[in-house]
Amino acid sequence: MSGTVADQPIRVLVADDTRIHTQLLADALRRDGGLEVITSDSDSQGLVERDILSNIDVLVLSSTLDEEPRMGFKILRSIRAIHPSLKAIMLIDSSKREMVLEAFRAGARGVLCRNESTDRLSKSVRGVHQGQIWANSQQMAIAIEGLATGREVQAVDAGGLNLLSKRETEVVRCLAQGFTNREIAEKLGLSQHTVKNYLFRVFDKLGVSSRVELLFMTLSHETSSESGFRNFLKNCVELTLHDDASFAACQRSAEQGFPIAQLIMAQVYLTRKASPSDLSRAYTWCLVLVDSLSRTTQTVSQQMNMDQLLEAETIARELMRKPAEVRKIPSRTDGDASYVRQPRPALSAD
Repeated sequence: MSGTVADQPIRVLVADDTRIHTQLLADALRRDGGLEVITSDSDSQGLVERDILSNIDVLVLSSTLDEEPRMGFKILRSIRAIHPSLKAIMLIDSSKREMVLEAFRAGARGVLCRNESTDRLSKSVRGVHQGQIWANSQQMAIAIEGLATGREVQAVDAGGLNLLSKRETEVVRCLAQGFTNREIAEKLGLSQHTVKNYLFRVFDKLGVSSRVELLFMTLSHETSSESGFRNFLKNCVELTLHDDASFAACQRSAEQGFPIAQLIMAQVYLTRKASPSDLSRAYTWCLVLVDSLSRTTQTVSQQMNMDQLLEAETIARELMRKPAEVRKIPSRTDGDASYVRQPRPALSAD
């Protein structure tokens, strides 16, 4: 087979459940002359720490590692915390719903059952390298069904962010404020490598597979200030704009109906504008966002009486007359749950 368009081989790292299986899989892939195959002889933790991962195009990883089922999912989350743009294919024992969904949630771009041919594995590597999502029709149906159920981004434990240690929480707060790994390291007096280690432990504890998912989870906890929220949005847009995995995570959340994700998708396309269709997509997400907010507005309004509706509409009209930077929702009184009315501003002569 021929190589890539640039005649450069696709660099593939293979890590199966045993050394023998890893070597057999690697030998099978080497029959494709366009692939440069490297094996991992270390244990799962050693795989996470391998520097060579930064130069790998596609990682082929077994869901069973160190003779422990599902360890591969945990390892993939850890790897993607350090190398978020690395494309991975997960080898699974069966196409059971939980296995397929867990593979994609861990950050895999493709899933493949062990009983499939090595020729199909080679094709999956090439497909994922080209930006495709690789799955058979049954697995794709499972993924779409999982998306349609509207799974919220949340911690795997009811304790949520309370699962994190003090230092892990500090790292997450810095991330939510828009700091890079280097800036987090400088602020907390850590090395960048230590920051990466903290991040992949956070990913594993909270069951997320990307920085964007982590940012969504921390939104209500870490962005109470105006500057914090603006940094949150800016950081989400930057991550989504420049990282394929973050883009996919944000798009999934937007498609599931999260308004904040829909806003970010609109901003990403508006910022990028790499082609005429980007502007159209930005507008599309704006329309979707308006529809989401319209439905929320309708749901809330149905729970209000006429006096509450009139008061809310009056306040909203007053706010919309003001410049965006000076808008402020009236505060609540100590003894009454109703909003304090502010004097109506004088109408402009313009």
